Amino acid sequence: MRLRTVSFRYSRRDPWILQDLGLTLEPGSVVEVTGRNGAGKSTLLRLLAGIVPPTRGTIADRPAAVGYAPDVFPVDQPFTVTAYLAHMSRIRSASPAVIGELAARLGATHLLDKPLGDLSKGSAQKIGLIQALLVPPGLLILDEPFAGLDEQTRTALPAIIDEIASAGGTVVVSDHQNQLRDLPGAEHWLVDDGTVTPGARLPSPREDASPGGAPRQTIIEVIVDADDADEVEQKLRADGYLTRRSS
Repeated sequence: MRLRTVSFRYSRRDPWILQDLGLTLEPGSVVEVTGRNGAGKSTLLRLLAGIVPPTRGTIADRPAAVGYAPDVFPVDQPFTVTAYLAHMSRIRSASPAVIGELAARLGATHLLDKPLGDLSKGSAQKIGLIQALLVPPGLLILDEPFAGLDEQTRTALPAIIDEIASAGGTVVVSDHQNQLRDLPGAEHWLVDDGTVTPGARLPSPREDASPGGAPRQTIIEVIVDADDADEVEQKLRADGYLTRRSS
């Protein structure tokens, strides 16, 4: 899959989000995309998935089977989880048995009878992952897939990614939590100032030390709803931050 001089902006009067990208994605590769908030990571992933076309340039040789899991799964749909996934399996000509297999592997079996609108952020992420994996993808695009996931799914997902790559599929993951940092053979792309730099990545908070080598630290108090505390703390720890919860 090749990007040739690809640029993108949402309208003629908007600033360029990405400019003159020339990139190649080989079969069997895993790419971790990092960058600051608003750098254009999600836009790059939507371009790769074919959801939006380039404003300029071309994207060639995209695999026929594309799985895409957005960073925010659209739960405002009048379905139960099972009805939604069954509908998606029919659209994608997938075996209905795959739904149960993926739900078991991702710890989502207990969610199958729930309405989509009742799902938490982490639960919705699981359903987004399942729909992206209903057929073996030649290209799998995951936008912040680890956000809000429980430990079981955090452990299962890198193994699934590795299996897809081993079968010749290409996987691109936008991941501010650096869960694929140590995955053997993974490439790293840094999105910054409208460009994409292969072989570079955003440093984790632990690596962002002062010139003298000692980390510079300060305390920031974050107040959240009690129901969201576990999810927020989990995300902060995954990003490399130390947390301390008050009573």
